[in-house]
Formats: sequence, C-alpha cells, structure tokens
Amino acid sequence: MTNGLAKVDLMSQRTDAVAAFVNHHVADRVVMKLPFDSITIPFTQVEIPFFVTLHGMMLLLTAFLMIVVFGFLYKKRDGAPRGITNLLEIFVLFIRDEICIQYLGKSDGLKMTPIFCSFFFFILFANLIGLVPCFGAATGNLSVTCALALISFFFMVFGGIYKNGLVGFFKGFIPHGVPWPVLLLLVPVEVAGLFIKTVALMIRLFANMMAGHMVIFFMIGLLLILGAWGLPFMVMAFGIFIMEIFVSLLQAYIFTLLSAVFIGERYHSEH
Repeated sequence: MTNGLAKVDLMSQRTDAVAAFVNHHVADRVVMKLPFDSITIPFTQVEIPFFVTLHGMMLLLTAFLMIVVFGFLYKKRDGAPRGITNLLEIFVLFIRDEICIQYLGKSDGLKMTPIFCSFFFFILFANLIGLVPCFGAATGNLSVTCALALISFFFMVFGGIYKNGLVGFFKGFIPHGVPWPVLLLLVPVEVAGLFIKTVALMIRLFANMMAGHMVIFFMIGLLLILGAWGLPFMVMAFGIFIMEIFVSLLQAYIFTLLSAVFIGERYHSEH
C-alpha cells in the first residue's frame, strides 16, 4: 500500500514538473535586461518597463531573417529566376493572383500585394523559427497576433473609408433589398462582425500555434512521466513536429487569405 502511494506521489511530482516545463517553454519571459529598467514618457510620470523578452527577441530575429532573405538572397535578374528567388516568386505570384486580385480586384489587389506578402512571410518565418529548439514562436503570443489583426482592422476601416468615403463605408453595412424592420437586426450584426472578424484573426493564429507547441512538449514530457513506456509518444511528437512545419505554412496562408477576404468586403461591399 505504501509502495503504491509512493508511486502515485512520484507520478504526481513528475506531472507537475512536466507542466512547469511546458509552461516555461510556451510562455513569454524576460531573457535580457538592459542598463535602464524603464522609460519615462516625456511630460508625464508614466514609466514603461523596458526589457527584452523571448518573443520580442523572436520578432527581431524574424525581421532580420526577412531582411536577409529579401535583401540579400533574393536576386532579381533578367530571364527566369533560379534557386531561392524562384521559390519566393512562386509564393509572391500566388498571393498576388489567387488572394489579392481574387478578393480585392485587380487595381486594389496589385496595390495591396506588398502588405499581404508581408503578412504571409512574417507569419511563416515567425512560425518556422518557433520550431527551432530553445527558440519560441512569437505567433504563439496573443499580443503579436493582436497587432497583426489590428493592421487588418485598420485597412478594413480606414481603407474602406478611403476607398468609398465615410458615407459609402457605412452604407456597406446595409444589405440591399432587405425590409427596414429586418435591417434593425442585420445592421448591428454587420457592424459587430467587423470586430468579431478581427478577434477571430487574432485568436485563430494564436491558438493554433500555441496548441501545436504544447502538444509537442507534453508528448516529450510523457517520457519523463512514464519512463520507457513513453518512447512511442516520442515518435508521435516527431510526427507532430513534422506536421507543424506544414501548419506553419497553412496558418500564414489562412491569416493572409482571411485578411484579404475581410478587407475586400469593406472595399467592395456591393458585392
């Protein structure tokens, strides 16, 4: 009886250790302190803490990687592109033709291609960097996905106003041919949908990236909890890791696609 309780207690301690290990690796944390701990906003008494977190460092690394890839490795030359330039142009042309022009029209689609390419490659690189051991996924941070979603929201609102004018923007929330009593219900739903879509963009990317990393770490943790019996879960963890490479690409595509759809609805609400 005592031996059984000891095993249960040991299992409980190992489970708590694995939970702490997973939380440590998926949560953001301070990795570098600077000579000054905070910055005071001029003419106020407000102090903002100033330090470098893991996800903040991953954002800087993502930006640096994008500069290296598109600033140095991408070679624009006459004739057919080759190597990494050819690979990058496949994605760029797909985003331009199948996402931007498809959902925003040719004129607006061509103008908006750079921002959607930035969305796609930034999220893709951030996702892939998060799969490197000892690194972290910045897209698994709600603040990062919120910032990306707010950029889409900015284009939905202010881009729609710039495109259609203030009156035309609000007219876009009024469906044509609908009796006015029904409009009393539909219009608030349409307006609320603007904010719901923004939240959906934020939560979808965050939840998918966070969940994938948690599953991998818990699978690895089962080796500590179960001992040799946990070896099959290591194989599963490796399979999920390979799948996460595809998920990284898929989530970058989904965020870019949905942003184009939502922005296109505000730009061309008559359709």
